Amino acid sequence: MKATPLSNCERRFLLRAIEERKRLDGRQCYDYRNVRISFGVDYGCCIVELGKTRVLAQVSCELVPPKPNRPTEGILFFNLELSPMAAPGFEPGRQTELLVKVNRLIERCLRNSKCIDTESLCVVAGEKVWQIRLDLHLLNHDGNIIDAASIAGIVALCHFRRPDVSVQGEEVTVYTPEERDPVPLSIHHMPICVSFAFFQQGTYLLVDPSEREERVMDGVLVIAMNKHQEICTIQSSGGIMLVKDQVLRCSKITAVKVAEMTELIQKALDNDQKARKEGGKFGFAESIPNQKITAFKRESAAVDTNNVDKQAEEIITKADPPSEVFTQPILHTPGTAQIGEGIENSWGDLEESEKEEAGEEEDESEAAAFEGQKMETEETSTVEETSTKKETKDETIVLSDSEEEDVVILTPQEPPKRTRTQTSLKQENTSKKTFNKRRRKKKAAY
Repeated sequence: MKATPLSNCERRFLLRAIEERKRLDGRQCYDYRNVRISFGVDYGCCIVELGKTRVLAQVSCELVPPKPNRPTEGILFFNLELSPMAAPGFEPGRQTELLVKVNRLIERCLRNSKCIDTESLCVVAGEKVWQIRLDLHLLNHDGNIIDAASIAGIVALCHFRRPDVSVQGEEVTVYTPEERDPVPLSIHHMPICVSFAFFQQGTYLLVDPSEREERVMDGVLVIAMNKHQEICTIQSSGGIMLVKDQVLRCSKITAVKVAEMTELIQKALDNDQKARKEGGKFGFAESIPNQKITAFKRESAAVDTNNVDKQAEEIITKADPPSEVFTQPILHTPGTAQIGEGIENSWGDLEESEKEEAGEEEDESEAAAFEGQKMETEETSTVEETSTKKETKDETIVLSDSEEEDVVILTPQEPPKRTRTQTSLKQENTSKKTFNKRRRKKKAAY
């Protein structure tokens, strides 16, 4: 892990605070950060939060052939991943020194301590056994990865349920959770790691160091212990020399912290099992605090429907009497209408402006009809005049009595006068209407 180095000013500030028995987060020297455990929907999945350090644990199983040297024992496999999501300094797919150290310590804590009965994982001796795989993913790094990973690992193993199996001859039948209830693992004890950070060659001691405190510490001592005060593993790194009294003092502190942690783990497991049996809500979504803005959750309020009729009558009696009903409508301004009980329908009545427009349209239609009749009379008169003229002109034809030539004198006919058709009348009417509307709009604007 390539973390950004601290400046000399920051190092001096942290060391000075530790000398004065003060910590940046306000804890005492031997205090642990708050531990929070939440379980997923499936068995064997949990998230452990140690302060801001978060670790996701997932347990899975499968039937595999056993090892040749141990044909009657199951197989335990542990894997820890440090991704850049947890801290920018972590490189994906690379075996760093920190990753190797934490993986080995988890294996010694959980496998070498014999906390899990591996013989109970045997299905058919020499042929099929259960392989239990524990995957640990670091979600956020804020110091003390070892303690958070050990707590998450043992909690996930205690919460896990493997499928039930039956053996008939050489046939092995694996049952689904709907057919048979899954079987929990046989766990003898719960080993939990507790880390101690030493400063100035072992002069000062802190429990559960944070990420900044780990950068300035001289060495670390990790003790894995169960609630029976049995030391499962112990490891010291950093090249510091510790005396016997320091190790004994750390072991006594570890015994107290492990007892508190074991009680917390057992309580969390019991609450989850109770919620699953009662059919309540469980999973990561239910573990979100209701105080957060992302938690849209409200408690359902009980509604009493026993005395609904009485309550309705009381409300009606206490209510104000209805307002008076007027037999005649009150029109505050001309052109308005009022809707309510006891009032006649006035939607069909026309307003004064509409009446004026309707009267003007009627006048225009009457004028147009009068003009049309006038034009028809003019046309008839013109037709009669032309017919009389033709008769007179026919009479002016002179026929000679000579036998040699018959001379006929004809006068040229005058072209008929143009008359307005019905289409022209309609165009004039439409033009008059548009002109009148424009005049009304101008008057309204003024």
